Amino acid sequence: MIRSPVIRMLLWPISVVYGQLMRLRVSLYERGIFKQKRLNRPVISVGNLTVGGTGKTPVVMWLAERLLAQGQRVGILSRGYKGVRGTSDEIELMKLRLNNRVTFGVGPDRFEQGRKIESQADVFLLDDGFQHLRLARDVDILLIDAARSLGKEMMLPTGRLREPVSAMARADFLLFTRTETVPGTIEAINKLRQYPVFSAATRLVGIKRLGEPIQRFSAAQIGAGPFYAFCGIGNPRAFFLDLQNWGIAIAGKCEFEDHHRYDPRDARELVAAAREVGARGLITTEKDEQNLSGIKLEDLPVYVAVIDLAIDKQEAFLRAIREKLDARKSVA
Repeated sequence: MIRSPVIRMLLWPISVVYGQLMRLRVSLYERGIFKQKRLNRPVISVGNLTVGGTGKTPVVMWLAERLLAQGQRVGILSRGYKGVRGTSDEIELMKLRLNNRVTFGVGPDRFEQGRKIESQADVFLLDDGFQHLRLARDVDILLIDAARSLGKEMMLPTGRLREPVSAMARADFLLFTRTETVPGTIEAINKLRQYPVFSAATRLVGIKRLGEPIQRFSAAQIGAGPFYAFCGIGNPRAFFLDLQNWGIAIAGKCEFEDHHRYDPRDARELVAAAREVGARGLITTEKDEQNLSGIKLEDLPVYVAVIDLAIDKQEAFLRAIREKLDARKSVA
């Protein structure tokens, strides 16, 4: 998001035009002028309205785990944003956490990728799919970060919105993430009984050493710190706030661009910055761990925070998805 008021003012007309173009694009799909393509398996889309992290990858993994537990074969369709050779940091993270129990279709054309793996899946999860209207979906789940209000947000390139807020009406379900950061959010959501709204909180599963996937420690077991925090994710502020909420002492922090691939120079600079502020170790995210492959951060221990989601009223959420799938199937 552009912070300079002058530049924001200059780009505001472009944001207005961009918003109108997004409305027109949706309208053309709704009127059938632009055609959607449909796979022979049900598709559950997980997406958002903004650039930056709202927790799409954790939600996709959460849904995959529940579908697998029901005996379903799961296929995940992803663009593989900023990835290479048919994978990306987020895909490698999902493969690791899901123990290669799902099949991936990776590429810009999610329909074509789905066709390739259709015989290996009973249901598809469309990662970051809200704006990918070319592929028909049976359930549209829209994520909203409870910690970042959309009330005064502007369209790209001035603000973070990919589409106008009114696009929420297309969603089958709204899932508010990071509700643990805003007191009273769950109570407020529970009052919206007439709307298909659910809530999720980020939960620390444990902390592990970089490159060691098995043993996990509690926040207390890694010592009092302080630690130097760094990440290259869509919403770095969320990670730093999580560390604070988990009681992990931070002496300094550094953020990189989303999907940043670390190199030896980054490693040297991170260790130097950590030593300068008296940190006894470094801490980062699972997604960043994928982008640190082969990179050595000498002398100081590097820890990785392992997280998952706690979805409030998860059985009702899963039942609502199943009912929507069944209703779409009966219409078809």
